[in-house]
Amino acid sequence: MFRRIDDELVARFTPADTQVLRVLLAEFAALLSNDPDPDDPAVERLFPDVYPEDPVQEAEFRRFTEADLRTGKLDQARIMLTDLVEGGGTVFLGEEKADVWLRALTDLRLVLGTRLGVDDDTDIEAEIDAVVGRNPTSPLLASLTVYSFLGELQESLVNALME
Repeated sequence: MFRRIDDELVARFTPADTQVLRVLLAEFAALLSNDPDPDDPAVERLFPDVYPEDPVQEAEFRRFTEADLRTGKLDQARIMLTDLVEGGGTVFLGEEKADVWLRALTDLRLVLGTRLGVDDDTDIEAEIDAVVGRNPTSPLLASLTVYSFLGELQESLVNALME
């Protein structure tokens, strides 16, 4: 995963890693591109209520901020997609781009985690082991593995930034 080399954060991605990230980023862009369903739990996680006790103030806040927030999230996903080398390869990030990647990875994990029902108390590795024990060909296994991969990637980037 990511490691610091001088002023850059460097990671080598396999073709499979790159393909997984590209698919996730495309799905994320599709989720936000048109008029996202505000009742979709994943959209709710990406744009939580700021004024849950005051619907009028919440609507006013969303009117002024949500389009810009959505555009920012889409821009972050596009930057990450652009940085990924087609077919796998090495990615070099400066600290500014690393921050963009961290925000994009957080958004990807929020969406996937919401879809999977993952919360702060979920032990992903134990969940993966349990699914393997029940049905090693379950599509849930692939999704949990991707979620775990995103977490490891994000953690490696944070650690490289802190070096």
